[in-house]
Amino acid sequence: ATKASRIRQVAKDGVLIDFGLRRAQGLGGYHASRAAVVGGFDATSNARAARDFSLQPSGTMAHSYVQSHESELAAFRSFAAARPNDCVLLVDTYDTLQSGLPNAITVAREMEKKGQRLKAIRLDSGDLAYLAKRSRAMLDAAGLQEVKIAASNQLDEYVIRSLMSQGAPIDVFGVGTSLVIGRPDAALDGVYKMAAVGDRPVIKLSENVSKITLPAKKQVWRVLDRDGLFLGADVVGLLDEGEIPRMHHPFVPHQSFAVAGYETEPLLQRVMDEGRIVYDPPSLSRTARYCRDRLDRLPAEYKRFENPHIYKVGLSGELKALRDRLIAQHRK
Repeated sequence: ATKASRIRQVAKDGVLIDFGLRRAQGLGGYHASRAAVVGGFDATSNARAARDFSLQPSGTMAHSYVQSHESELAAFRSFAAARPNDCVLLVDTYDTLQSGLPNAITVAREMEKKGQRLKAIRLDSGDLAYLAKRSRAMLDAAGLQEVKIAASNQLDEYVIRSLMSQGAPIDVFGVGTSLVIGRPDAALDGVYKMAAVGDRPVIKLSENVSKITLPAKKQVWRVLDRDGLFLGADVVGLLDEGEIPRMHHPFVPHQSFAVAGYETEPLLQRVMDEGRIVYDPPSLSRTARYCRDRLDRLPAEYKRFENPHIYKVGLSGELKALRDRLIAQHRK
């Protein structure tokens, strides 16, 4: 979902489709489709996920479809006959500008005579910016201004940003591998550790200070500025803690940040209670809308790709004091 939101940030109003099922690990591809929509994607090529999560299924033809026919033109005509209302032709199997585009234009004109319209062409290799511009010019010259251009082939937020900066007339982006594996953060480096036994707080110590756990039941408060935007700081404190005047760096002694006077909001909600679900999950569309609204409240300097501001996460004074007491107790 985070990767999807970064891609949405640079794609602006372009249509984004999840193409990643074949590159995902097992059931990861199934749940990645849902996460992609939460992060801002419009549709998925994963038909099962689309059915189960009420997503928009979307896709195009494959190179194998073109190869399985005697000619590219025959393949395009066959596909148009099968999908007259949602026809997207893949034009780079042999030669994009010398073969694919001319054949797509031929089929588009044949469809018009039947009262149908070619929806789009797709580019899947080569210099996408150059090919998109040439394709747009050829389509427009043929009177096919309404035909969209889709692009795929190892896209991510950096490639799409480059294409947009070059003025590539691409309307639809199909993103696969980089999206579903979350590149470059394909794994979450985290572990579960006990924080409390009943009402008794417990701790796990380590020679590595960053691996010392935080004891007790906790809550996380997000700090808001005077305009209701995120200040860029979250405070981890005890569950029943009152007003928190200052947050402390988790690992660096004597480094702190005053949060007194700022509005805060709790982030954690109870989902399970004694083994029973006590939470009514929102619809996927509501979750996606919530994600967009929250990202809009995060200042731009935290969302930029190069040298973003570091979002601060600190401890309340009470939680820090409890951790320090338990460290001293177990290191006697």
